[in-house]
Amino acid sequence: MIKDIFTQLWNDKFTKIALIILGLIYFALLFADFIAPYTKDFSDRTMAYVPPSVIYTIDENGKLSKPYTYNYIREFDQDSLEIKYKLDRSQKHYIKFLSKGQPYKFLGLIPMKRHFITTDDDGRLFLLGTDINGRDVFSRILFGGRISMTIGFLALFVLFPIGLIYGGISGYFGGKIDMLMMRFAEGIMSIPSFYLLIILASILPPGMTSTQRFLLIVLILALIGWAGFARVVRGMVLSIKNEEYVQAAQSIGASKLRIIIKHILPQTTSFVIVAMTLSVPSYILSESGLSFLGLGIQQPDASWGNMLKEAQEFTNILYRPWLLTPGFLIFVSVLAFNLIGDSIRDILDPKSKVR
Repeated sequence: MIKDIFTQLWNDKFTKIALIILGLIYFALLFADFIAPYTKDFSDRTMAYVPPSVIYTIDENGKLSKPYTYNYIREFDQDSLEIKYKLDRSQKHYIKFLSKGQPYKFLGLIPMKRHFITTDDDGRLFLLGTDINGRDVFSRILFGGRISMTIGFLALFVLFPIGLIYGGISGYFGGKIDMLMMRFAEGIMSIPSFYLLIILASILPPGMTSTQRFLLIVLILALIGWAGFARVVRGMVLSIKNEEYVQAAQSIGASKLRIIIKHILPQTTSFVIVAMTLSVPSYILSESGLSFLGLGIQQPDASWGNMLKEAQEFTNILYRPWLLTPGFLIFVSVLAFNLIGDSIRDILDPKSKVR
């Protein structure tokens, strides 16, 4: 079944592009330590708001050359009262591939020094410029994406088991049990989730690490989102429990819990797959929104949300557009997930036409 779904997804032009984009993003995030020119703790405060490095392949004589770049020199313009950067053309810094750089632990385990792209010790390579603290934006995007792009999947691992079991029990037993369980779920659904997230995030102890905040945000998102999912599962179970194979299991004395888990809930697989795919973007946006408001992942740790916060200033939007890159990646990722989710829904819906 999964192979058939993937084949049909791959045959759709737009979905294929979305799969490739997400595949490249997750590949880059997985090997972020190796791909990034600098480690997540790198900072050069003398290089605040440096523009992206210009990479040259033609030398001053018009001949083809190994890729190289120049460092930026920081100057203060007394006329405009602005700090400006110009290229220091007195020394070339050649781009190196698979060369030694700052030490790190590959996948958090293996000590390494080799980076996919870097330059010499005296050079600075900022592919997407730097932020106010002189940190490489390209490297921070890779490290911050690990949080922004995994939080949705982690929340689903908590949310979906709760919603499946809760909705399955409610729909199978029916009657007063169903009424009480659904009223409780509707009470959870009536809570304005984003405002609750803001309240809960704002009362967290200030001394918490970003990892602890990350885990708490995952837990909060899961505890808010399970109710709507359970309600839909309950509606499906109400129709499935009258099927002949369920009655056959009842007649041979199978326990109610076994019937729910082994015979009823597997029939909701199609809906679960679609719901999971379409839920991930909402959690990506929730985390990014909280971090953007300063209530999620805290500096100096990176996430796409708190990186985008720096770009909210009008002057940064005009003169430092590279700071908007995390917002563009959020947009692309959410769009890709939605395209894939819509395609999966069309494939698994028996009433839909062949695309």
